[in-house]
Amino acid sequence: MKAYRASLLWFESCSDGPAPARFEQDGLLVLARDARGVWLVEAIGNWHTVAPQYPQLPVEHLPGRIIAPGFVDLHVHFPQTNVIGAPADGLLPWLENYTFPEEQRFADPQYAADSAVFFLRELRRNGVTSALAFSTSHLESVHALFTQALADGMRVITGLCLMDRNAPAALCNRPGTGGRDATEQSLLDSEMLLQRWHGQGRLGYAITPRFAPTSSAAQLHGAGELARAYPQAWVQSHVAENRDEVAWVRRLFPAARSYLSTYADFGLLHSRSVYAHCIYFDDDDRALMCERGAAAAVSPTSNLFLGSGFFDYVSAQRAGLRYGLASDVGGGTSFSPFHTMLGAYYVGREGQTKQGTSLSPQHLWWQHSAGAGQLLGIDNAHGQPLVGNLLPGCEADLIVLNPTATPLLARKTALADSLDALLFALIVLGDDRLVERTVLAQDPAP
Repeated sequence: MKAYRASLLWFESCSDGPAPARFEQDGLLVLARDARGVWLVEAIGNWHTVAPQYPQLPVEHLPGRIIAPGFVDLHVHFPQTNVIGAPADGLLPWLENYTFPEEQRFADPQYAADSAVFFLRELRRNGVTSALAFSTSHLESVHALFTQALADGMRVITGLCLMDRNAPAALCNRPGTGGRDATEQSLLDSEMLLQRWHGQGRLGYAITPRFAPTSSAAQLHGAGELARAYPQAWVQSHVAENRDEVAWVRRLFPAARSYLSTYADFGLLHSRSVYAHCIYFDDDDRALMCERGAAAAVSPTSNLFLGSGFFDYVSAQRAGLRYGLASDVGGGTSFSPFHTMLGAYYVGREGQTKQGTSLSPQHLWWQHSAGAGQLLGIDNAHGQPLVGNLLPGCEADLIVLNPTATPLLARKTALADSLDALLFALIVLGDDRLVERTVLAQDPAP
């Protein structure tokens, strides 16, 4: 067993929306290994209440520090690290001029492996301990990311990017042998990767059509069949990010009621589906997401950077739509969850409906930790979420924050007279310097 004494931040258990934050100025966090060798939260609370229950337990004292759950990134592109900050007129030119050329390099196993090392280190350095990530359409990129994530003990969900049309030939899925075309081979490869990696360590597989325009109807149909055959796998893709993209989908799939219903028509919308962006939705789309239990990955810095639009928090909350936060690197401009939360604050204030909503600091933080972890559906045997929180039974993915990491942070946090004031100061002024240490549940000794 292991224990930390510090200020503690976590969230109450809640199944139907943002949960209130809990904060102990002088707290004790107790960890214990389970039979798999994974560190779990044993107890959390006030020092004077919890410490007497563990009189012989060694305690690491971290005065002036805050221990919080590791962040969960619901949508990030592993092969786009080098694309951050690439200027473009919008989403589609950005893909054509920067993203597609960079992703072609991931056919090289060494390039993919080296990139995976940097990518995962960058996530961890910024306090991200779980990620739902895109790889490329190359087997090499998927193997590289899974291999490194397994070695690092990080929780990563990814899958082969399905693309069989409307993209450079070097990025479309490869044809097979024995007369198998690229579409058939891509589905066989996806199933092979799923069987090889899903459930290894803390890894999970996501069936991953890039977005509807780059998959034929046959490929989307096959992906839906995979989703039905392997209900434990996730589904991830993009939807309704950009007006030009929405118009393109309407031309390609004229029988579909909307962009979102394209995926639903092929069996790709269910409780383990996470769709990035979800900007250009109507009420029927939101109702469909809720009916199927799917979730939105809100990507504010990407949407702002590419001029795509604003996620409609007001309508999402009214409909009961599940959502969480995502960096969307490399359209997103930073791996830092603090930058992402600040971007979400800007987006909430603007509001697609122009009604606007002021997202509280606790709500922002919940979207990137407990809320995001909850909607991934990574639960223990009792149905309790394992990631994104520090409740007893959660896997001990945690971050140690130094609220005096910069002179301005130190000055501002010293003036905080409430939890919201403290959290908002960290969100507005924080970056990777704020994260002093990131601990994973599979670390040999936290």
